[in-house]
Amino acid sequence: MFFTLLAFIVALGLLITFHELGHYWVARRCGVKVLRFSVGFGRVLVRRFDRHGTEWALSAIPLGGYVKMLDDPLQADGGDARQAFNRQPVGKRFAIVAAGPLANLLLAAVLYAALSFVGTQEPAAILAAPAAGSPAAQAGLQAGDRIVEVNGSPVRSWGEARWGLLDALTSGGTVSLEVEGEGGAARRHTLQLRAASIEPDDADMMADAGLALATPRPLVREVVAGGAGEEAGLREDDVIVAAGPLNEPSASELVEQIQSQPGQPMAITVLRNGTPVNLQLVPRPEADASGERVGRIGVMLGADFPMVTVRYGPLESVSRGVTRTLDTVWFSLKMMGRMVVGDVSVRNISGPVTIADYAGQTARIGLAAYIGFLALISVSIGVLNLLPIPMLDGGHLMYYIIEMLRGRPLPDAWLETGQRVGLGLLAALMGLAFFNDFSRLFS
Repeated sequence: MFFTLLAFIVALGLLITFHELGHYWVARRCGVKVLRFSVGFGRVLVRRFDRHGTEWALSAIPLGGYVKMLDDPLQADGGDARQAFNRQPVGKRFAIVAAGPLANLLLAAVLYAALSFVGTQEPAAILAAPAAGSPAAQAGLQAGDRIVEVNGSPVRSWGEARWGLLDALTSGGTVSLEVEGEGGAARRHTLQLRAASIEPDDADMMADAGLALATPRPLVREVVAGGAGEEAGLREDDVIVAAGPLNEPSASELVEQIQSQPGQPMAITVLRNGTPVNLQLVPRPEADASGERVGRIGVMLGADFPMVTVRYGPLESVSRGVTRTLDTVWFSLKMMGRMVVGDVSVRNISGPVTIADYAGQTARIGLAAYIGFLALISVSIGVLNLLPIPMLDGGHLMYYIIEMLRGRPLPDAWLETGQRVGLGLLAALMGLAFFNDFSRLFS
């Protein structure tokens, strides 16, 4: 729980701080006086003033933050009204407000580019046998096929294949896949996908389309001294490819087979340095937690699955970082549109509880997963703040666009009404997000 909370606080604190830094940097470049840059809320722990007179404050709870700019010429040192935000031309005000969300999108692009440049270990895009009647089965895909291209774009891993298929899986349409069979021969298949309902509790969209990751084979990680596995001749790094009547069993199937045959000989076949070796195994009868007699062999199993290192050069990494960010923005807006018309369930809206849960999960998986999570949430914050809702950055940008078209600002009455409407919309959105969070938590 503490680890999850820490991962959440670090993530949200970093992303909101970067958002406010965007406002601050552009405001300074536009000649606007920044009175305060605050990170977090609650008791102020650290406070200092820089040479420009800006107060920098770090509060006890580093969630949230804001940049306070001079908005009243009477507060300016020496009465210099030129440093007030509300005295700036509409173009400068537009740039200052837009800088926050754009800073989040820039951060996401940098994080995605860094992951591409440093490289990540991911499962190879090798398919299991598609379910009968699924789009993949109808297209002629087979077990062991390796996806190498989606709609003309090369892919190196299962993660890249999933990303390339995401839009078609959610919206439906035709997808062209190039695969390599077990013999290395390349084939091209066309899948006809139907739009998914996208419910939080639905099965995996890839699996529904018949595109499931191949089940890894059992790998011997450790052999307990004196156990039945050592007696049979099992060694570390042996890959078990057959056991009794089972051919190419999964780890769970192998365990069930061993437990069901206490004291009974079982023929097994392993791959040892690529060479098949036949062994005779006799599981030893032992009592499990319920007192039932089951077979044990004294072996710790792992998963034998081809992994690939996905790494790109500097320029290609930057290009992929920008492209991934823009694709995520477009996909987010597309899903919002489908949510408005009812094609996507509002149960997909998540709040702080779900975000904290994912922050903890990705941090436990590893640094690469956590950085990918930060990039995704940074895009989400950027897109959310660009929505034309009063109280958000996008609402202010909407006002500035209207001001540019009219040649003068909107009347104060309109702005006040917009603030009330925006506050109501945000309150309703947050209420729905919390409801969904706690529904998932207690269901």
